[in-house]
Amino acid sequence: MAAYDASMRVWRGDGDGGELKDYTVEVNDGEVVLDIIHRLQATQANDLAVRWNCKAGKCGSCSAEVNGRPRLMCMTRMSTFGEDETVTVTPLRTFPVMRDLVTDVSFNYEKARQIPSFTPPKDLQPGEYRMQQEDVNRSQEFRKCIECFLCQNVCHVVRDHEENKENFAGPRYHMRIAELDMHPLDTVDRKDMAQEDFGLGMCNITKCCTEVCPEHIKITDNALIPMKERVADRKYDPIVWLGNKLFKR
Repeated sequence: MAAYDASMRVWRGDGDGGELKDYTVEVNDGEVVLDIIHRLQATQANDLAVRWNCKAGKCGSCSAEVNGRPRLMCMTRMSTFGEDETVTVTPLRTFPVMRDLVTDVSFNYEKARQIPSFTPPKDLQPGEYRMQQEDVNRSQEFRKCIECFLCQNVCHVVRDHEENKENFAGPRYHMRIAELDMHPLDTVDRKDMAQEDFGLGMCNITKCCTEVCPEHIKITDNALIPMKERVADRKYDPIVWLGNKLFKR
């Protein structure tokens, strides 16, 4: 494909407001949206703010919304758009804008800090950790997460309802809770925590988080639904309820 001039529409502004501005930027064969944003920054808009790091789809820094769909700019090829198509790049909608394409994602780190870390039995010594391979496999998928926060961005529980952020951790951190709860050596009771402290019940499994995950993690099917089932067993299964009562005695 020969070089061509692309019509780009990029959001410019800060927390006090802004607007979409139109630019014409050269595109070369094999380039991605982040390349074009960098060229725009270098040639026409030196003060354009954009967050990026690895440019290899592994750091999660360059998250944005491209033509309305949350994506990693470094993994979105310009060849997926027509040469006569206007490509619109806007910041993640769920988080406060700091400037241009950079948003304040500190909400996510606050939620991460609230989750108790992996807690093995106190009498277990280093070198004595033993797990069945099936237990390793169950949670290994979740560790591919690059924390791009695209799943957090599309979750309508917080995207459309700012007031829910205090009581809802979002799919990335419900996945983290599920990963720890599935760990056979973790001693923290995370079922009540997931429901009462992090709002798991507010998730209605629309699978939008899974659809945008660049690592193709099956967040809904392999983390959120299994965790919901564990919470439901604890609360509503009469045999489990009786067992808990007897065990507590």
